[in-house]
Order: sequence, then structure tokens, then C-alpha cells
Amino acid sequence: MKSWFMQASADRAALELRDVPVPQPGPRQLLLRLRAAALNRGEFILGHGLTKAGTTKPVGMEGAGEVAEVGPEVQAFEKGQHVMGRCAGAFSEYALLDEREAMPKPASLSFEEAAAIPLVFLVVHDMLVLQGRLAPGEWVLVTGVSSGVGVASLQAAKAMGAHVIGTSGSQAKLDALKALGLDVGIATRRPDFHDAVMKATEGRGVNLVVNTVGGTVFAECVRSMAFEGRLATVGYVDDTLKAEIDLQALHARRLTLFGVSNKQRTPEQRAAGVPAFVKDFLPHFASGRIRPLVDSVHRLGELPAAKARMETNAHAGKIVLSMP
Repeated sequence: MKSWFMQASADRAALELRDVPVPQPGPRQLLLRLRAAALNRGEFILGHGLTKAGTTKPVGMEGAGEVAEVGPEVQAFEKGQHVMGRCAGAFSEYALLDEREAMPKPASLSFEEAAAIPLVFLVVHDMLVLQGRLAPGEWVLVTGVSSGVGVASLQAAKAMGAHVIGTSGSQAKLDALKALGLDVGIATRRPDFHDAVMKATEGRGVNLVVNTVGGTVFAECVRSMAFEGRLATVGYVDDTLKAEIDLQALHARRLTLFGVSNKQRTPEQRAAGVPAFVKDFLPHFASGRIRPLVDSVHRLGELPAAKARMETNAHAGKIVLSMP
């Protein structure tokens, strides 16, 4: 089968399409014949902890397809079923999927749309529901709202009955996201959005911040938070890993700051959130209330071109590979 590998050095990552044997499922694994897989920026950024210098590994972290084989202890899924999930080596024709990570693909969605769900929307569920405790009527600020996780945060927050403010360097992208329910768009890449946030929220600030940008906007995010506000740090595409914390604001406004990452979690810890996600969010996909925004679809052999598009920041939503 065809499978993409990435070799990382201290300062660059090289992609290589290899011919490798089709893997065999373990006792509680599914062999997935992939039909689509989605790109995630963090996997390709050196220094973010997902790829270590001097290593070579298969790439791709989420996908959708058909169950080709099941392990002897698998009970919930069967051969031929259409599923989606987080799985290592998803930029391949076949990959192994832990039964605990597998979810039925909503019949209303294409494989390309389904591939854009597992990783990013599980992260969003963690931010908005498990840790963020978002309630209907609350205000959410999403920095970098046109990114994959930004768009997913917007869609999920709106489905939960919240109001959403988003920042982006592109006014055109903000205008396009109004169709998905964006209440307030702020065209900026700088930490200068506090006044606009306060105006939109009538001086109260936002209840939940989804910071996809990083340290350059962290302090401004804290300034923009309401009493008992929560701030989720999910990425740092600006490569700024340190920021000042206003301890007086943290203390007086009873703020909560938390990170969203699977880097140090065990497989059991990662899988523990899947049942709640299926219960809380899957009905929104089945009903059409949330439809993943797919920016573009590339063939399996076009991963370098897909990665290049992602790195230009020209996209809105998810970039997806489609398998032959």
C-alpha cells in the first residue's frame, strides 16, 4: 500500500511516499480502508512536540473510510461499516484504528467531510464542553477563527447556543464565516482586539477564549475575559511560547486558564472523551446542524501541495486528502 512518511531533522521535515505492507489489526483494532484524511498543522511544525528531530514516522492523524478487517475482540464494529476516527498514519491507503477511537460516519456526510471531524472536533469538545463549560448565551472569542480548529470552534459554539467573536488577518475570510454564524469579526493579526471585544459584549468581556494563535495574543486574551472567564490554549502557530500573566486579573476575576493537548495523555486517557463526544456532538452532524468546512481536497499523492497550501494560510477550514 501507499503511505506517507515524514523524516525530521533539526530544522526541516521531508515527506516521502513509500510502499509498505498492509498492517494487520490487533485484538481490539480495526483495519481501515481510508477514503479521506485531514491535515493538521501541528503535526508538521517542528518543535511542537509531535515530531522529534532525527525520527521518521508515518504521518496523518485522522481519517474516515470503510472497515476492511476487525480484530478478534472487536464487538462494536463490523467489516464494511463506514467509520471515522483518530488514527496514526492516516495519509495511507490503510491504517489501524483503535476500536475505542472509532465512530460511525454520519450518513449525510461525505468521506472528506467526515475525515475533517475526529481530531479537531474532539479537541473542540474538550475546550468547549469538558473543560470550558460553555453555556447557551455566553460569549466566545476565537483567535485565528479561520483555521481548522477555529472554524470547528465557531460551528460547535453556535450549535451550543453561544455568541462568537473571531479574529483573522483576512476580512474576506471573516465575511465568509458569517454564513456559519460568526457574530463579530475583527480583522487583525495583532493583540489589539480588546476594545472591539468589550464593545460587542457591552463591557462584560467574553466567557470563553479559544486561543489558536499563541503567546503574542495571550495577554490581550486575558484582558478580554469576563468575570469567571475561561481561556483555552490550543496552539501557538506564532511560535511564541511564553507570555506575561496579569496575576491581579487572574485573582480578582477568578479566571481559569487551561491547555488542550494530547501529547502526554495515554491512549486510555485520549479515548475516554470519545463517548461523551458521540453523545454531545454526533447528533449535530447527523442532523446537519454542523457540517465540517472543507477548504480543498487533494489526492493522496498530492500531500506536499496540500501542506504548501496550509502553510500559505490561504485556506479556511480543513484541507483534506482523498484516497484512490
